[in-house]
This record gives sequence, structure tokens and C-alpha cells, in this order.
Amino acid sequence: MGEFRIFAANVDYSLELPYAEGGVRAGFPSPAQDFMNESIDLNRDLIHHSESTFYARAIGDSLKDADVHEGDILVVDKSLEAQDGDMVICCVNDEFTLKFMERHEDYIVLCPANPAYQPIKVMPDEYFKVWGVVTYIIRKVSKRK
Repeated sequence: MGEFRIFAANVDYSLELPYAEGGVRAGFPSPAQDFMNESIDLNRDLIHHSESTFYARAIGDSLKDADVHEGDILVVDKSLEAQDGDMVICCVNDEFTLKFMERHEDYIVLCPANPAYQPIKVMPDEYFKVWGVVTYIIRKVSKRK
């Protein structure tokens, strides 16, 4: 079930990068957006609770149909209360997993997004703890190093 590696989020400094505030068209190019005068700070904009946020690298393919792929970086906030439908990192009977959480009256179901995997039904007498809620997914799209 271990489908991620955990890394600390270091937000001790700013990480400002140029930002095309007007957006980037996926259709026909727009000549109006020739320069970028805004900046985005990934630490400020992706991490809302620095003391309780960490990164995890996805391993495996149990969420491939939710567009989570091997090597993706997950931004995970431990301070958020997990809600029905959230993508969570959790511990079930001393094993970690990354799944979508469904709350039911008497049990919890951890759902994959790949038909090759079965949902995990967690009963009240089993150990279960949500470690954090996934808030962002960062993916490399270029094949270059």
C-alpha cells in the first residue's frame, strides 16, 4: 500500500517566479500577452499552513484514472479535516496508502482510481488515521532532464 515518499516543506524563503496572470490560451495564441509583469510565489500560493504541510512523491498507479501518476509531487496539508471525497494519505492497520476517502455511517471506504485495484473497507475496530489531505498535485510534463 505504500504509494508515496514524504518530504518536508521548506517555506523559510520566497520562491517567486514570473507569472502570466492573464492565463495561457490552449487554443489560438493571443498577441496581447507579450510580457509578464506579475510573479507567483509557489511557497505562498501552494502552502497555506506551513507548519503542517509536507510533500509526498506518488509511487504506483492506483490513482491513475484521477490523473495522479508515478513521480507526481503531492502537496499535503495535515491540518485539514478530511471530508468525504478528499484525496488523502492515511494509515490503515500500520500501512500507508493514498486514496479517495468515502465516509459511511459505520465504516470508511478508501477508493482507488484504477479498476485494477479494489476499494479498502475500513471497519471501526481497525486502526485508521488520516495523515493529510492532498491540496495540490505537481507534475513534470517535459521528458527532458
